[in-house]
Amino acid sequence: MIKSSVTIALVPEAKGGPFVYWDDLPNSCAKAAELGFDGVEVFPRSAESVDKNQFQDLLSQHNLQFAAMGTGAGMVVHGLSLTNPDINIRKKATDFIKSIIDFAGPLEAPAIIGSMQGRHGDGTSKEKAIDWLSAGLNELGAYANQYKTPLLYEPLNRYETNLFNTIDDTAKYLSTLESENIKILADLFHMNIEEQCIHQAIQNSGNKIGHVHFVDSNRRAAGFGHMNHEPISHALNEIGFDQFVSAEAFPIPNSDEAAKSTINSFNKYFR
Repeated sequence: MIKSSVTIALVPEAKGGPFVYWDDLPNSCAKAAELGFDGVEVFPRSAESVDKNQFQDLLSQHNLQFAAMGTGAGMVVHGLSLTNPDINIRKKATDFIKSIIDFAGPLEAPAIIGSMQGRHGDGTSKEKAIDWLSAGLNELGAYANQYKTPLLYEPLNRYETNLFNTIDDTAKYLSTLESENIKILADLFHMNIEEQCIHQAIQNSGNKIGHVHFVDSNRRAAGFGHMNHEPISHALNEIGFDQFVSAEAFPIPNSDEAAKSTINSFNKYFR
């Protein structure tokens, strides 16, 4: 059964970003549970910045699952990426992602690689950047496998990366890697920009999608834009998707209204 999730950002430097809840982990978990979400997706400043015991207590107290953990602060706060020309920065990027995997993996949640994939340019060819990316993903996919959780790789739109932008190109690329423990994070906002047909791209993905960012056309919460989510929900059911669709959306007009619109849309299309 497809599960619902809402994002909680704990990164002050990312203020203004597309996350529904901010800063207050206990209160955000309580609100998510009250609205009926199955789980929460957390974006921390670092793995060490979250009290793991407290978080586990919150999950238990509110009967919530841990949907996924983001690594974006590695780029936003520390300027790290897997395709940086500096080998020392690439090593720091890998170590940062491993720390997120070590936090989330024992709690049966995958880590997400989005902005930390980086990009090519400024003297770095696309081929070289992809070589570095492949080395990092192979190492990290194998590392995540010790916890029996996949590593999630998110294709971003052309304005955020110039590596892989569509589900099809990403699936073809992942098939060239040594690690088979990497799944695609299908973000509906990025897909709305890059895909000719969102639901067709999902249908063509087979079983390669491991997580979905559930959002509307304008990156507001589902229900506040003009995206047709019905064929998307049908496509996810057709491929046998049974993981989380998670709201990574702007908190407009505010966090509570964005969360309510998300769960109402989730119940409409997936329940």
